[in-house]
Amino acid sequence: MMNDYSYTVKDRFLRYVQIDTQSDPFSTTFPSTEKQKNLSRLLVDELKAIGIQQVELDDNGYVYARIVSNVNKKIPAICFCSHVDTAPDCSGTGVKPIVHYNYTGEPLFLPDDAEQTIRIEEHPYLRERIGDDIITASGTTLLGADDKAGVAIIMDMANFFQKNPQIPHGDISILFTPDEEVGRGVDKVDLKKVNADFGYTLDGGERGSLEDENFSADQVVINFYGVSAHPGSAKDKLVNAIKAASSFIESLPKHGLSPETTDNRDGFVHPVHFSGSTEQATVHLIIRDFQTNKLKLYEQLLEEKLNIVLLQYPGVRASFEVQEQYRNMKEMLDESPDVVEYAKEAMARAGIDHRPMIIRGGTDGARLSFMGLPCPNLFTGEMALHSKQEYVSVQDMQKSVDTIVHLAVICAEKN
Repeated sequence: MMNDYSYTVKDRFLRYVQIDTQSDPFSTTFPSTEKQKNLSRLLVDELKAIGIQQVELDDNGYVYARIVSNVNKKIPAICFCSHVDTAPDCSGTGVKPIVHYNYTGEPLFLPDDAEQTIRIEEHPYLRERIGDDIITASGTTLLGADDKAGVAIIMDMANFFQKNPQIPHGDISILFTPDEEVGRGVDKVDLKKVNADFGYTLDGGERGSLEDENFSADQVVINFYGVSAHPGSAKDKLVNAIKAASSFIESLPKHGLSPETTDNRDGFVHPVHFSGSTEQATVHLIIRDFQTNKLKLYEQLLEEKLNIVLLQYPGVRASFEVQEQYRNMKEMLDESPDVVEYAKEAMARAGIDHRPMIIRGGTDGARLSFMGLPCPNLFTGEMALHSKQEYVSVQDMQKSVDTIVHLAVICAEKN
């Protein structure tokens, strides 16, 4: 089906990554940065240019588009979703993508920073990609494959169906979201505009990866309240909130229950932000586990450690707030097994062995699943995320295009 198709995914990707769309976790606006809409506006223009009529960019930065069914029967509508923003962890300004054609396995030297070299020893997945065309940044920024690879893949899928109207498919909804990297990707999404029965996020890594499980997640915010006094006359008056908060952080697990000491299905508690003064200090933590009921145990552990610290610092008060973030999509996807089975069959038709994987994090798809849109995550080839050594294989992106084209066809066939 794809043998004679001229892929556009590489050229689209190279174009998209040069647009700075970094999101901001400390912003109070939505989207968190207005510059994300620069890419969104371009996507709207490109969708219209290839002939898609139902396209919209709303005030919140969401792009909604629809490829109308070309079959005469009512079948479930499918949605493909990716996010336009890049992570705050590493600069996304002035990205200069480089294509390393016919990768040989030798180190990839990034010219703008002599210390940034991508070696197969540190990135073992590259062994599987020898012979592929590998795209990197130049060494001073991230690349933005997370998730502009997904965006480019969905756009190429749309282009394929517009170029091949004889291929049967039902309604295909396209959704591009802002602010996924700061945990707000679907905060203001309008599912009536999406109007789909199930979906897939394109935000995964290795070729063939199919992710239908993710962490369940809460955030804990602890405020420590001290008493301020002039340090020259502070004896028996001053109560230092910074010291109490620091002692609490020091008491956290060091040899387990932390991201740096866990992998696979192990959960963790993790301090991610600290701020404060003598009078008030605040610690933000994230709590993660694949078993939702374990989050309560981790929260109890934190409360116990907090109470010990409060005994050590008389006069310090504290507040302890838990905020739900997202839950394991597996709980929802088990109720819609066909969604995962369609993806497995689509990969088989694309000549790919699927790799069942779990996500040690969250995706827009996890939240969408709990909003009524079952939504596992599919591969794009994006690797070494949120870093200056981020890379993606052109051939991985092309295989992802193949996969989601087959997905739409399979949905038409089986319903």
